[in-house]
Amino acid sequence: MTQSPSQTTTGWTINEWLEAYRTKGLDAREALHNLRNHLSSSDVSWIYIVSAAELDSQLDALGKYADAKNLPLYAVPFAVKDNIDVAGIPTTAACPAFTYIPEVDATSVARLKTAGAIVLGKTNLDQFATGLVGTRSPYGAVPNAFKPEYVSGGSSSGSATTVARGLVPFSLGTDTAGSGRVPAGFNNIIGLKPTKGRFSTKGIVPACRSLDCVSIFSLTVDDAELVASLIEGFDAADSYSRVVPAAATYFSASPRFAIPASPDWFGDEKAQAAWEIALEKIRALDVELIELDFTPMFALAQLLYGGPWVAERHAAIGEFMKNHANDMNDVVRSIVEKAVNFSATESFIAEYQRADFARTIQSLMSSVDALLVPTSPRHPTIAEVNADPITVNSQLGTYTNFVNLADCSALALPAVIRTDGLPFGITLIAPAWQDAAIAAFGKKWHAATQLPLGALDKKQPEFLVSTKTLKGYVRLAVVGAHLTGMPLNLQLQERKALFVESTFTAKNYRLFALPNTTPPKPGLIRTEGEGAEIIVELWDVPVQHFGSFVALIPAPLGIGTLTLKDGREVKGFICEGAAVNGAKDITHLGGWRAYIKSLQK
Repeated sequence: MTQSPSQTTTGWTINEWLEAYRTKGLDAREALHNLRNHLSSSDVSWIYIVSAAELDSQLDALGKYADAKNLPLYAVPFAVKDNIDVAGIPTTAACPAFTYIPEVDATSVARLKTAGAIVLGKTNLDQFATGLVGTRSPYGAVPNAFKPEYVSGGSSSGSATTVARGLVPFSLGTDTAGSGRVPAGFNNIIGLKPTKGRFSTKGIVPACRSLDCVSIFSLTVDDAELVASLIEGFDAADSYSRVVPAAATYFSASPRFAIPASPDWFGDEKAQAAWEIALEKIRALDVELIELDFTPMFALAQLLYGGPWVAERHAAIGEFMKNHANDMNDVVRSIVEKAVNFSATESFIAEYQRADFARTIQSLMSSVDALLVPTSPRHPTIAEVNADPITVNSQLGTYTNFVNLADCSALALPAVIRTDGLPFGITLIAPAWQDAAIAAFGKKWHAATQLPLGALDKKQPEFLVSTKTLKGYVRLAVVGAHLTGMPLNLQLQERKALFVESTFTAKNYRLFALPNTTPPKPGLIRTEGEGAEIIVELWDVPVQHFGSFVALIPAPLGIGTLTLKDGREVKGFICEGAAVNGAKDITHLGGWRAYIKSLQK
């Protein structure tokens, strides 16, 4: 029996959508209308589902592109948290009395539409993005995708659950205190919280404008990275936008992560057990774990809700509250009303404290690659939240509230399915602009968990190590004293170079042991005559450090272009032809290590 398009497309990743369009003849209009018809207005994850006419209008807009199917997100559906503007569609921030219809898209939405993506609807949230629970909405409490009696997490509740259930391959949320991470952890999906300013926040109803980030939910890290690459970039219309550095940096093959020394689980023993399992698995990936006192992190987190930053929430909706306070969720209103308790003087004092704590945290993080924390220390039921909404919400933010205040990047990742069937997630937290590093490790980790995607009965795509050179790096083939364990390898390590693989040159190379070199060095020569495949190591060297590395290379050696066994061309060590006259030909040994070993016999 043939499945309907809505059934076959549900649970697809971005790549599966694109492959269906490009190679399997899937019709975008038919598939997306069938998917839209599959959605239900009674599903509390949605506040607004686009009409058939609104869907057609977006699809018609793709017609202006001559080769639309080659757009990076051609006709890929996504959902948008309902505090982010989509032109012509109501923005409510989960408060009906606040509703307005924006004339233009938020910058993030506009960039995704330009890439070909299609908005399927607006999703439910904790009102005015104030909460980590997913229950503070007049449109209904959003249930967990695994067990409906448990919270979905918030504030980006609907954005997370629509992805976890496979209704869309990705969605946009926002993150001020963990709203883009806690729902990811509670629903077994990816939650990418970028460095502040990496994504424009123009067109977003502010929570705390100086801290707000657009966040991304997806089924895989690859999908989150693709979306991030399309929406990142400076936006002059956003006062908090920042220029993304040209060169990324990455962790070594054996990274060091700091973990909380004495985590408080607030009575959730199943979460504690899941954390211990996650630590065992992460150690198996050659990660060194170091216990760290998180007192500065917890002290900084207290400033977010216990200090004058609540006044920034009031600054966003204060005018609305003058006449509509009674139209707000009682818990949200009670939180925002605390703004009157703080003076301008106290705000400046708190900012000085924030800067001090942030500097302390950044100093602590300088000795490790990243922090590794439970995304949330407990997973409560909706009833537990309703019984004590403030306390439980605060507990959920134990490891999230400090992150934006400290100007860090973060990535929430699935980790373990607990013994009660609920997901348990971990989060990597790194300094600003380490987004690429935590994403690269996140891919490796997610594959190692072997967890299904979201709440779906579906395996992850096969994890493949990319053969592409990292952005901001130069791929370099080393053949002698710079090999791993050799005397000059330290020059690569000092420049944060990353080992890629051990491989071979093409067959037309010869290797010589150069005389009178300290430490001993080989000379690699391309030949028109008989040659052999020579063992080399590939390293990715940061562009900003490549020049200083080349400056260390003495004559007769230099850097040229080498051809590898598989036909790839990379930069690599070469030697002046005249220098090998009288040098010992060691080509028959196949590599420098074999030669050094032969000298020891």
